Amino acid sequence: MNNTVCPDIKAVIAKALPSCDKCFSDEKFDSKKEKNSFKMLKNQRLTFQVAYIKKTPELDGEIAAELVIDSPLKDYITLYSIEEVPNYKPCYDETDDDYLRKTSGLYPDLLMPASPRFHRIFSSRLRAFYVLIEKADGIAPGTYPVAFEFYKDGDFLGGTEVTVEVVNAMLPKQKLIYTNWFHNDCLATYYDCDIYGERHWQIIENFVREAVSEGMNMILTPVLTPPLDTGKGWQRPDVGLVDIYKNGDDYTFEYANLDRWVQMCERCGIEYFEISHLFSQWSAANAPKVTAYVDGAKDKTEIFGWTTDAVSPEYTAFIRAFIKNLIEHLKTLGVDKKCFFHISDEPNMAVYDSYCASKNSVIDLFEGYPVIDALSEFEFYKSGQIKMPIPAITEAYPFLEQTDLPMRWTYYCCAQHNKVSNRFLSMPGQRTEILGVQLYKYAIDGFLQWGYNFYYSASSWHIINPFIDLSGDNWVPAGDTFVVYPAPDGTPYRSLHGMQFSEGLQDLRLLQFCESLVGRDATMALVNNGVEGEMTFHDYPRTDEYLLTLKDRVIDTIKENI
Repeated sequence: MNNTVCPDIKAVIAKALPSCDKCFSDEKFDSKKEKNSFKMLKNQRLTFQVAYIKKTPELDGEIAAELVIDSPLKDYITLYSIEEVPNYKPCYDETDDDYLRKTSGLYPDLLMPASPRFHRIFSSRLRAFYVLIEKADGIAPGTYPVAFEFYKDGDFLGGTEVTVEVVNAMLPKQKLIYTNWFHNDCLATYYDCDIYGERHWQIIENFVREAVSEGMNMILTPVLTPPLDTGKGWQRPDVGLVDIYKNGDDYTFEYANLDRWVQMCERCGIEYFEISHLFSQWSAANAPKVTAYVDGAKDKTEIFGWTTDAVSPEYTAFIRAFIKNLIEHLKTLGVDKKCFFHISDEPNMAVYDSYCASKNSVIDLFEGYPVIDALSEFEFYKSGQIKMPIPAITEAYPFLEQTDLPMRWTYYCCAQHNKVSNRFLSMPGQRTEILGVQLYKYAIDGFLQWGYNFYYSASSWHIINPFIDLSGDNWVPAGDTFVVYPAPDGTPYRSLHGMQFSEGLQDLRLLQFCESLVGRDATMALVNNGVEGEMTFHDYPRTDEYLLTLKDRVIDTIKENI
């Protein structure tokens, strides 16, 4: 390249940043800490950012420039423009101080696929690219330069260069079971398409493929319409995958949609199926919405719902017949041993009796199958009412002290906002990514979050525009309800906070790989290097430097021991 700056053009300055950074447009370029060397395994995803601005400080317009990527790794690079989105609820009023900002405004998050051809560069507004290098399995190990160069009419304006070391090792398959609740109804409503029509199916598959690429290997499977985040007396669209026929007191079931769902999910890379909840959220006091073709009718009728007592004889007879038939069908599909079942979401001790009554009405049917629920009060486990709880990370410690847990699970949602990791747009990226290290430290087997693509308001009263409302109509901190944006063509746009979470999952895999080579004690020594006291879900290094150094040390250790 001819790197002679044209004297008639004001130059551009650029620098590479770690992937956990967040560039607000009103930040000063000099405030951003540069990182220009990176390491990756051959099949690893490497991500970082390139921030850029006009060199002149005065407000004198913009430059329309072309970006040229010059590198032997060029064919493995995908480029995204990091766009700011409105954030009206960055956090709760009372929380800790480890937030980037606590005021409403524009926050960097939306990752738009970027063409290198045309970019506007301002002196008054800091901008950044998100760089993804992946699928480099076939490239020879070694250290490669990657140059990012801005040009106008053939004249070099400025840029930056990084080096990427490709290590001759392959990252092993993810062990962690990870589910981020997938909402079929939100996609149908947002895109205004018929539920389980051909367009809906294609959109679902597009979103499932992206979820898998970001580490999700378990999917919420709505055999009945999930009774989740729905105001009492209100209903979400009917997305049950099983067609139910009621003739007198007898039930029959048709599984064409469920069969298609399983085939599609497995084709996309899903390994586990999380069967939707059998009783209402927060109390287990009512039935979920259940519709059926009654006595030969051509249209479905609601037969159970908010007015149905969870342990009524009528619902008990139905749900037991349904579970028995469903499990037999899952066996024919060859996936029954990949299925996890739910009773009710987030019960507390105030509804202990109703939860236990609902659970006990069906639990005998799940012999040999895992039953999991998000609940955080230890009494549920201590009393023997649940064998595989999913406590919030804020309440996980007493559960993790138990030696007879068949699997260790944890979760977070909007309520886990003080001191612990989460994925809010207002949090530093390293606070999101650190979760991977914490999951390794506690040997966690499964992680749950509730919002992969929730595009409704609180209680699902109405659809929202996720490009301008990231809080479910001012309900929860932005970043809690979804990690992908719905593109006009029925595909998902990635988000910065979603990719930073995915980075944490990859950190977990790196640590597990390292452990397979040098043992857990040696790997934990790497983790604890630079940690004051004991790392917990509440106490951990708050700087990006810790994560960056740890990853480099882990990759170096892998390189030395393969």
